Amino acid sequence: MIHPSTERKCRWGILGAANIARRNWLSILLSGNGEVVAVASRNAERAAVWIEKCQAQHPFPVRPDAVGGYQQLLDRSDIDAVYIPLPTGLRKEWVLKAAQAGKHVLCEKPCANSASDLAEMIQACDKAAVQFMDGVMFMHGERLPAMRALLDDRKTIGELRSISSQFSFCADDHFINGGDIRSQAALEPLGCLGDLGWYNVRLSLWAMNWAKPLHVSGLAVRQTNEGVPLDFSGRIIFEGGCVASFYCSFVAHNQQWAVLSGSTGALRLDDFALSFDGPESRLTVSNTNFSIQGCEFRMQSNDTVHSFPEHGGAHASAPDAKLFRRFAALVLSGTRDSQWPDIALLTQRVLDALLKSARHGGATEPV
Repeated sequence: MIHPSTERKCRWGILGAANIARRNWLSILLSGNGEVVAVASRNAERAAVWIEKCQAQHPFPVRPDAVGGYQQLLDRSDIDAVYIPLPTGLRKEWVLKAAQAGKHVLCEKPCANSASDLAEMIQACDKAAVQFMDGVMFMHGERLPAMRALLDDRKTIGELRSISSQFSFCADDHFINGGDIRSQAALEPLGCLGDLGWYNVRLSLWAMNWAKPLHVSGLAVRQTNEGVPLDFSGRIIFEGGCVASFYCSFVAHNQQWAVLSGSTGALRLDDFALSFDGPESRLTVSNTNFSIQGCEFRMQSNDTVHSFPEHGGAHASAPDAKLFRRFAALVLSGTRDSQWPDIALLTQRVLDALLKSARHGGATEPV
């Protein structure tokens, strides 16, 4: 049980009663340095019902207020930061208004319909001196620093040559045929590329130390009648020859693996985006041996598993809680970290180029 604390906490407002916001209600609770003060929906009754369900399972010591209308929440003086899980088609408007109201912004991904829109949103946050960050949870886990050390030692993996990943789930017909906003062109025009591919692209950019890719190519394998991607295959080329390839999909079974391959070994994650349930996260280093002994060709496994004490589910050590803990720490300290808006904008630019390529038959596009 989490008990009330006399220490100052980041006071959160949530704009929109989306399903993903339920998870982050809990993340804020588990962060230890944040509290949800208010939740806004299009009407106060809908917000109250949403709060009631969350509060019944994971209650805050003080029940958050239900607010009718997003602007009414932004006008409150008892809100430090807002989490915005609104549909992508609505995010620009409300990020701009949140910045104008002096609220720090944690934004779901994809952050915008286009890089030009996101650049305007980030500029507004800079002008208002508020922090902007996207909601990519794996960026805040314990595995990433360990992976960076393995990649940078130039021995375990060697020179990085390729990055491959898949993030997918198989949605039902109702979802695919417009029953979910992620298949609706007006609300989520990037479809699976924005909802899932954002993670694939982010991991690739992280692995390459945020180097700007030379060019990309993309293919929307399946899409709705309105052109919303349902599954997407992409390739990203970096200077030096490293190739990042990925597949994201609303029509393939649950997968979220990644393999980073180098000249001497490979690093494998089976759950790179959303950590599996359990008390630890893992990564596997594979230094497979191949030998020929006369007529015998031998491939020998040589795997090393690294584990880290962080939960994948509802726990204070989970990357979800760490994301909100890190964001709140910035707010409470009065400092801003420009890395987060910079990498969000780079990610969005790569997605823009991938989608442009797909709409031109897979033609190579610069970033």
